[in-house]
Amino acid sequence: MPDTLPFPPFAWEVSIAERPIPLQGPVADAEARLLRDLPAADDATLLRWAAAGDRRAFDQLAGRHLPMLYRVALRITGQPAEAEDVAQEALLRLWRHAARFDPARSQLGTWLYRITANLAIDRVRRVAAQPLERAGELADPALGPEAALAEQQRQALLAAALAELPPRQRAALALSYDQGLSGAEAAAALSVSTRALEGLLRRARHLLSARLRGGGT
Repeated sequence: MPDTLPFPPFAWEVSIAERPIPLQGPVADAEARLLRDLPAADDATLLRWAAAGDRRAFDQLAGRHLPMLYRVALRITGQPAEAEDVAQEALLRLWRHAARFDPARSQLGTWLYRITANLAIDRVRRVAAQPLERAGELADPALGPEAALAEQQRQALLAAALAELPPRQRAALALSYDQGLSGAEAAAALSVSTRALEGLLRRARHLLSARLRGGGT
């Protein structure tokens, strides 16, 4: 029988002294994190990894949701700087409470929308309402001068009408129309019944219609 085998020995044939020592502790954890497919992971998985201390997983989660949270906050507050602060505060709360979130009770997106809407509503109540968009920024540059002016005037009327809405009605519009949430999802984000959400939307549409008709559009 030859002294050496023509192929590497199986793991159980290698003496204990010659077996590689498996990585353990922080080094093993760090390598495992680097091997994670973050873009392919769903929200619940990313949040679980983040709760265990994986900042890369949280960054992936934040990048996935930040634009939507910003748009909701902007629709409610009307101020880009305020909206940015609100969106970042919502994500900061997520980071702080990641380990306590229960995906079986609520979807992460719904929870984030609820936090964002509440933070934005609180800010609007503390600060005097401002137009949601500045006149002149939304005109289509492809339009002729007269059409562009008419579009600017229409957008100014719409912004002024939106600014008159109560914050919760703005939030209902932002979630239902801007973000395209279903009635149940938008209601859950605002912590109201679907019937109450319909009431908010109905009153908001009525006021907007009345203001726009009064403005000659």
